[in-house]
Amino acid sequence: MDIFFHNLHDQATEKSLRKFLTPILNHLSIFVFQCQKLRGRGCATITVLDVDKGAKFLELYGSKDAPPKLRLLGRPVHCSLGKHQPNEFLLRTLEKEEADRVSKNLAVSRKRSTSRDDGKKERLQRKFGVRHISCGQWSYDGHNLAFEVHTSNSPPGVASFGPKALTIKFGLLGVAPKNRLEISYASIESITTGSAHVPTVTLSLSEAPRMFKEENDPNLNSEDPLVSLLYSKLRLNSRVVKGRRIRTTNLDCFTQDIVARCFIYRLFLVDSADVQRIYALRKAPDVPPIISWTTAVHQPKQTVSEQVSALQVALSLTYRDFPFNLKFQIQKIAQNGYLSVRRVLDLLPTIYQMVNHSGSEIAVAAVRKFSRHIPFPGPETQANQLTCRTLIDLLNSIEEQLIRDGLAFDEYATNSKAGALVYKATVTPTGTFLYGPDYEGNNRVLRRYAANSDSFLRVSFLEEDGEPLRFDRDVSNEEIFHQRFKGVLQGSIEIAGRQYAFLGFSHSSLRAQTCWFMAPFVFEGELLFSAAVIGRLGDFSRIRSPAKCAARIGQAFSDTFNAIRLPSDVAVSIPDVEAHERCFSDGVGTISPNLLQRIHQGSKNKSYPRPTLFQIRYKGAKGMLSLDNRLTGETMCLRSSMVKFEGSDSNDLELCGAAKNPLSMYLNRQLVKILEDLGIGENIFVELQTKAVDQLRMAVSSAYNAAHFLERNSVGIGARVPYLLKELYHLRLSFQADEFLRDLVEIAVLQQLRELKHRSRIPVEKGVTLYGIMDETGYLKEGEIYCVWQRAEESKVVLTGRVSITRCPALHPGDVQLVQAVDVPPESPLNAIHNCVVFSQHGKRDLPSMLSGGDLDGDLYNIIYHEELIPKPEVISPPADYPRLPPLDIGRRVERQDMANFFLQFMENDQLGRIATLHQILADQSPRGTFDGDCLTLADMHSTAVDFSKTGIPVNISRLPKYPPFRPDFLATGPRADIVSGVTLEDLWAEQEATLSDPEDEDQAGQGPKFKYYESRKILGKLYRAIDEREFLKSLQRQAANASEDTRGAQGVLQGVWQHVLKETALIQWRHHVEWARDVRETYEDNLIDTIYQYSTHPSHPLQELEVFAGVIIGKTGAQSKRQKEYSKGMREKFEEDVVFTVE
Repeated sequence: MDIFFHNLHDQATEKSLRKFLTPILNHLSIFVFQCQKLRGRGCATITVLDVDKGAKFLELYGSKDAPPKLRLLGRPVHCSLGKHQPNEFLLRTLEKEEADRVSKNLAVSRKRSTSRDDGKKERLQRKFGVRHISCGQWSYDGHNLAFEVHTSNSPPGVASFGPKALTIKFGLLGVAPKNRLEISYASIESITTGSAHVPTVTLSLSEAPRMFKEENDPNLNSEDPLVSLLYSKLRLNSRVVKGRRIRTTNLDCFTQDIVARCFIYRLFLVDSADVQRIYALRKAPDVPPIISWTTAVHQPKQTVSEQVSALQVALSLTYRDFPFNLKFQIQKIAQNGYLSVRRVLDLLPTIYQMVNHSGSEIAVAAVRKFSRHIPFPGPETQANQLTCRTLIDLLNSIEEQLIRDGLAFDEYATNSKAGALVYKATVTPTGTFLYGPDYEGNNRVLRRYAANSDSFLRVSFLEEDGEPLRFDRDVSNEEIFHQRFKGVLQGSIEIAGRQYAFLGFSHSSLRAQTCWFMAPFVFEGELLFSAAVIGRLGDFSRIRSPAKCAARIGQAFSDTFNAIRLPSDVAVSIPDVEAHERCFSDGVGTISPNLLQRIHQGSKNKSYPRPTLFQIRYKGAKGMLSLDNRLTGETMCLRSSMVKFEGSDSNDLELCGAAKNPLSMYLNRQLVKILEDLGIGENIFVELQTKAVDQLRMAVSSAYNAAHFLERNSVGIGARVPYLLKELYHLRLSFQADEFLRDLVEIAVLQQLRELKHRSRIPVEKGVTLYGIMDETGYLKEGEIYCVWQRAEESKVVLTGRVSITRCPALHPGDVQLVQAVDVPPESPLNAIHNCVVFSQHGKRDLPSMLSGGDLDGDLYNIIYHEELIPKPEVISPPADYPRLPPLDIGRRVERQDMANFFLQFMENDQLGRIATLHQILADQSPRGTFDGDCLTLADMHSTAVDFSKTGIPVNISRLPKYPPFRPDFLATGPRADIVSGVTLEDLWAEQEATLSDPEDEDQAGQGPKFKYYESRKILGKLYRAIDEREFLKSLQRQAANASEDTRGAQGVLQGVWQHVLKETALIQWRHHVEWARDVRETYEDNLIDTIYQYSTHPSHPLQELEVFAGVIIGKTGAQSKRQKEYSKGMREKFEEDVVFTVE
């Protein structure tokens, strides 16, 4: 019920009202309630769940006949029954909060009953006055740790330890702060407290903090002094106007050259007694480690800027003969903060000697490997580990190892991989950091200028933690985009004397906020700048849209796994198939058997069946090529819809994808919701998910099940782990008794479980995902498809009958359509192809465009032939038909800077994720689901947002429906995964609430938007709650423990294997191979170290060996992020190649 309050004081805030009412409501056993104060008005509404308890409150405090019993800020407060019914989802949110509160209290009670805790929980102070803050670096005074201060002129402030982050607000207590720092706990390596005589707290960070300043309000600077005075008083004395925070790159007290390189922050406390109070926070969950350690303070002999200038001078003059790749590694160590710039300067003579007597290749490899072994300075590191002598010895020992072992792996990588050596940089709001070079996907530009690969730089614009900059409606990122990022895009990045400037980007890299920069270089006797490189790709002079021009140029930057040189006369032009102003052949062409054979001969993958269609780039064309066995000779037919620009002199056919195998079909949340709205019953979804969960549970029930699971999911194939598990079983050794093997299976299982729970990624056995092409024969009628696939060592499958077809992402209910799958005559050319779905060229509209605006240039389509998942024809919705927006025309030739500006505009205005999330919320809350008018509007906006990268027209955000304040529970994050010591899911139940969290604090740091959740009563909520991650993992581990006891697990797997080896090699001389075996292990470990740094989402948080071996980067609080998923794919491919090389 709603209780209405009025006659509130102007200075009363929502926070103060909640604080005032909490003990009164708690006395009536009302522990969960919603408080909402109307801004600018002296009234508020309190919503409580229990009507009887609410009535009791009104009976005690809401009598009209008696004087008001409630007084707040000296004013009597009146209350009465609200006139309106409470919001349904608000009540359901309160229901969930109450259920969570009860469960939480039970969990805490059980924990206390099994511990020595007397049940009294100390309330830890978490706000502390700060006199000022210094920023600097760790140094050493002999054998003692010392803080080297580089700036110390911050104003006083208040430090608040929240549940997930530390906030430092600059300004007097009670006065609105002008500036603030937010430091995520994930970025804190350690916290060091001083003493009562030196009341300090020192934070060792892995990344720069987020910095904010208050938005300037024009009324505060009004020319009329009376207006300015009154407005400032209004802001200070009420909550009518709330200032918006502006994200900034630096503050007056912390300049950018310092915050980009100095990650140690020392807080000088106002009250010396607060040192012990902060030290007591070590008891609180989720707070980083806190130790007591008094350290001296040093003043540097040179400023950071002076040290950087000295290094630049040294590399450009004294050591100018160093090759660029060596200078890159040296600058990387200094710029990324692995060592102080001063210490890097001390190492240059040693590196110079290394170049002279071992050569530059050894020196480059040694310095690169050295950077991975430098200990992080701080309390955990002894001073002797970072002395100049120790570092020189480490560098020399690495050099000796490389001389002894050689650079065999580097030569292997160069000769065998289709990738290119890519130099990388990451631009964050505070700094620019260097990485690589690493072998990654190749493209047309890098192939053409392979000898000059170090002149190209892949640049990512990201948050300090390595993720894309997050949208927050209470924060303006305009300064980051239009000053910091734009400054880099319009300017250059200097590395070892070279100036790298913006060049271009591919379609996929645009969404990843990554682009290419280049430095001028000499090629075939000519000095090439970016304009010349672009000019040699083709003729783009007639394109008047920056987005379209960038997309066309971006074709040359698309990752392609192979390139095959073709004769110049193989390509012929054929017309598109069009009808009713629709293109039925958009993006697809054909290829002859002879030319297909040439492609197969040039391919490294010789697996059967050989692909009969490819996704390609050729000159200015892009799209799909499918086999047409009616073509003679070496012929490639390209349609006009495939050719995007002319003027390319390249004759390489570049392969982006190949239909090697049919892909598995998975449901997702959007598709499950559409199918539910189309009348599919809940039981089938529950049945499919339950079956998937049971299969995961069975994965640890036996060695053979685990081996089959790993094989099916391509885990540990190169290292032959599935084979190892089976062999251990034959030796009566349990793989569960080995910690690494047990954790390997568990992490692979856990990842799939989290995909099920947090994405509803449910496998559909009677479903398949295939490339789409057009029927070149004209045999298929409107509404018919030819769906065919063939797996290795299996017969060809031709699907027939009524099926449903869709394409991801699907938001509109019409994105799911019914079609008739048919076979074709024996003599049809379509019998020569496989692993594709063939669409008809007849009808009023091409079917691909009905499916979320698809086409045939490489889109994948989902075909479902599970009878219970196929909607009835009468409920199928007409497909969406959004008008295609013409690309934005600037009326002149597009310049490089126009494309750089569009890249920035896209980063700032990409709303795809926000729209998709809101669609899920509204579809859950509306009785009409995805048929709701707001959901249809969002589907339209989503289509515009998808095309933004090609049209340059951002979505009109004013059309966005209002965001509800409550979310369905299936959108909540999951428990944090930890794999440092085994696989665990941390339980952060209200212990954190009891010590740190303050529900009255409306402005805690680092948490982003605060959401309230309710239990969804629709299928997605039921599926979500059907999986208990913690209980599943516990049962999995109990099952593994029982299985290990059934065999000789207690003996130890390693010892058992060793005894088997000794037995089998009793008459074989093998001890002279021990040194070789050590070299093999070192090769594996070196490659592993490269991988854990290369594919970590943040370099200061390298991956665990388990993640690399399993080929999956664990989503820490639920399913993987898009970035983690992309990184996992590249990591898996690299590690498999590394292991295959090492083993074979």
